[in-house]
Amino acid sequence: MQKYKIVVAYEGTNYFGWQQQKNLPTVAGTLQKVFHSVFGKKIFLLGASRTDAGVHACGQIAQFSIDMFIEPNKMMQAWNNRLPAEIVITKLEPVDFNFNIHGRVIQKIYHYNFFLDRPLPTVQRFGWYFRYAVDLQKLNEILQVFVGTHDFRSFCTGYDREDTVRTINSAHVEYDSALGAHKIVITGPKFLRYMVRRIVGAALEVASRDYLTKDCLLKALEEKNPEQLLPNAPAKGLLLSVIEYKK
Repeated sequence: MQKYKIVVAYEGTNYFGWQQQKNLPTVAGTLQKVFHSVFGKKIFLLGASRTDAGVHACGQIAQFSIDMFIEPNKMMQAWNNRLPAEIVITKLEPVDFNFNIHGRVIQKIYHYNFFLDRPLPTVQRFGWYFRYAVDLQKLNEILQVFVGTHDFRSFCTGYDREDTVRTINSAHVEYDSALGAHKIVITGPKFLRYMVRRIVGAALEVASRDYLTKDCLLKALEEKNPEQLLPNAPAKGLLLSVIEYKK
């Protein structure tokens, strides 16, 4: 058996997330189906991050094992040639059988794009058009509330996990001139489902209201209540950018 690691980029608008689901188009499901059609072998792809429906990626990492060896560049080229335009493998390499995509992760880098002016139709699917004026300095300041180790139970899907303590290494705002969008960059080794989107939605809400302060975010963290009413940002603005591993 040979184990491989791949790096995958995808535009997630028309997919129901990464993880394979019965009778629904997903990124992993599409990759597996195409591999079988090209090479006549079934594989199971284990992804480093289970991105949700509508979320994009340019640095998703996945692994699979198979009882055959094909020169990596030839395998990647043949596989890519049959994939739909929204999915592309940017790197494929054999790895030691002890390699584990969930081990030795330093951090994952997520970008969340938001537009303050109505975007062009060609880019609108890559960000949230936020229709209220945002104090960008205030936004940068309140994002620091989330930096460090906290219980993020108020900023995930609900009560589906017992352990909701996570660490955020950094959070800040940049401007992406190519998209004409601002992007919130959040880094950390591990995230809960919907965690980044709920942080972004809450932060933008506070940064766009004069009467709200970071105290309401501190209160939400302290309450550990996943039913708190701060908004959840839509999926289409979220991009898994990079996953960094220890060498």
